[in-house]
Amino acid sequence: MTLRAEPGVRPAASAADRLLAGARQRPRRPLNQILVYVVLILTSLVMLGPFYWMLATSFKPAADVFASPPKWIPSPWTLENFRFVFKNLSSYRPFMNSVIVTGSIVALNVIFDTAAAYAFAKLRFPGRNVLFFLLLITLMVPFQVNLIPLFRIMVSLHDVNPHLGVDTYSALILPGMIQVFGIFLMRQFLQSIPDEVLESARVDGASEFRIVRSIVFPVAAPGMATLAIFTFLGAWNDFLWPLIVISDDAHKTLPLWLAALQVRNTINWGNTMAGTTLVAAPLILVFLVLQRRFIEGLTAGAVKG
Repeated sequence: MTLRAEPGVRPAASAADRLLAGARQRPRRPLNQILVYVVLILTSLVMLGPFYWMLATSFKPAADVFASPPKWIPSPWTLENFRFVFKNLSSYRPFMNSVIVTGSIVALNVIFDTAAAYAFAKLRFPGRNVLFFLLLITLMVPFQVNLIPLFRIMVSLHDVNPHLGVDTYSALILPGMIQVFGIFLMRQFLQSIPDEVLESARVDGASEFRIVRSIVFPVAAPGMATLAIFTFLGAWNDFLWPLIVISDDAHKTLPLWLAALQVRNTINWGNTMAGTTLVAAPLILVFLVLQRRFIEGLTAGAVKG
């Protein structure tokens, strides 16, 4: 028995026909896009190369560090470098010092930089643009130029109060509690907040402090996360300033401890790379946790609706 299709009714297409039709309609990937992907992959490999070498060296025996040809994959694997590092870090004091100092600097920067950026972005006062221009000029002054004046200030504070100044947490926290770059970054972000929202809050009787706390901070969360990551990277890796103002072992941070580890062992690269891996681990963790907010903060204002 032969089935005939009724007039005006198309027969149902088979699965193979639908696949072929979809393949014909699907646009081919342009060559330029493929080249972009290739360049991005190669660039990522170049960027990750030093990090992989650090991680691989931390698991190598001392005799394999300078092997020729180089061993990209440790063979045999060893945890002796990490045992040595944990043995020298038994008090965990440098780690706690870095956590205290970095956490304080990040918290103070996020609060004060955002508040100052709000003033420059949304408040009207005489000399606002001139003052902001003068702040931007300070970005062109290298930090090394300020080392001697800052050190003299810390010494003077220590003479007035032994709990302040050199060899204290205040010497590590106070110079970095506010940064011009953070003010500039947050000002650019806060300018995207509509003025009508703030004006309606003022009409309802909200104070500027209430506006900043209840409106600005929640809306600026992606930008604040971006600022927190940048500040965390700088504070956690800071070496020069702690080296100048800290001589007491009780207040040394991880970068200072890592430098002392190199001196004591005449740069045993296996131990040094193991210590560097442990120091870099919190940076990677913080970025992974705040990655989504970080990307939102960097791309905020890129597309205007």
